[in-house]
Amino acid sequence: MMLAALALLFVLSGAAGLFYEAVWSRYLSLFVGHDAYAQILTLVIYLGGMGLGALLVSRRSHRIRDPLFAYAVVEGLVGVLGLLFHDSIYLPVTGWAYSSLFPALGGGTGVVLAKWALAGLLILPQSILLGATFPLMSAGTLRRLPDRPGRTLSILYFTNSLGAAAGVLIAGFYLFQLAGLPGTLIAAAGLNLLVALGALVVSKTHPLGEVSVGRDVGRSVGDEPTDLPTYRLPPGELRALLMLLAAGTAVASFVYEVGWIRMLSLVLGSSTHSFELMLSAFILGLSLGAWWVRARADRFTDPLRTLAIVQLVMGGLAILSLPLYLESFQWTATLLQATARTEPGYVFFTLSRYAICLIVMLPATFCAGMTLPLMTRMLMAGSITMRQMA
Repeated sequence: MMLAALALLFVLSGAAGLFYEAVWSRYLSLFVGHDAYAQILTLVIYLGGMGLGALLVSRRSHRIRDPLFAYAVVEGLVGVLGLLFHDSIYLPVTGWAYSSLFPALGGGTGVVLAKWALAGLLILPQSILLGATFPLMSAGTLRRLPDRPGRTLSILYFTNSLGAAAGVLIAGFYLFQLAGLPGTLIAAAGLNLLVALGALVVSKTHPLGEVSVGRDVGRSVGDEPTDLPTYRLPPGELRALLMLLAAGTAVASFVYEVGWIRMLSLVLGSSTHSFELMLSAFILGLSLGAWWVRARADRFTDPLRTLAIVQLVMGGLAILSLPLYLESFQWTATLLQATARTEPGYVFFTLSRYAICLIVMLPATFCAGMTLPLMTRMLMAGSITMRQMA
């Protein structure tokens, strides 16, 4: 019951996170003046900030007694910044830039660089806070539910990604029209504050008890260390290898995401909802991969070998996506000719474009969704520390 409640909170948190990413992309495109560049900049700062947030959590993990309580605080801070973003952050900063900074720079390259730097700084603090949410929620959950940690992590990753995949569509197709950019920010902030309240309630109704600060998650409730296969590498070298693999797979996944978005933008065109469709399809693949591996993560006898197979399959499927991508031009042309210019026709056309995105991206992203649960499972290596999770 507690896992279901926390998973529901993480669905809402994921939706709010992608509300922000979608709306930030629109804000930055207005400031930078180029939709495609603003989308890439948003992805870079969003993911880079999240990585930095996870790193900061790992550095301070020994000071955090209850990660779930800390998670509630972080969600609350994200919500407050969301409420302040339009009137107290974006408008003052961009107004100052156009009235004072850009005239002083005199145009040219200096103005372009200043625009990009300011655009990144506008969303960096919130992105850092969002990066702290997964390790804090995961550690807080596992300290309360230490059995089958691989399954628990996979469920949390699945629910967060599923909420994100739905959130970007809800924001792009409904909230922007109903409430505009400021209203979408308020909706996202409201979700953050609701999640913060829910996490706070769970942390108080299910206290950790006498758990020492920085103690291993798995041992904090008296469980035996998780059994994992013995590798020839010493534990320190194995962790270093896994960190290197994590960095490599992250780079590859980001290249896939940016590459597919740029490529499919040629297929789908520059219509209003193209970016939301592509981003949602990518994240949905991640969530489905995490869901598939949830019941298997704790049963793999050699998760490192499984990870290697997953990466090989993912690379092969990414290559095989290229012929499908080339065919997608003809699919889109056929859709344009066959679809009636009516409201039901537009709905059908939109769903068909989403299906095209899934056909191209889903196979490889499904494999990518297994990566984080498998790696985290191995990093536990007998104890479940928040530092390893972050």
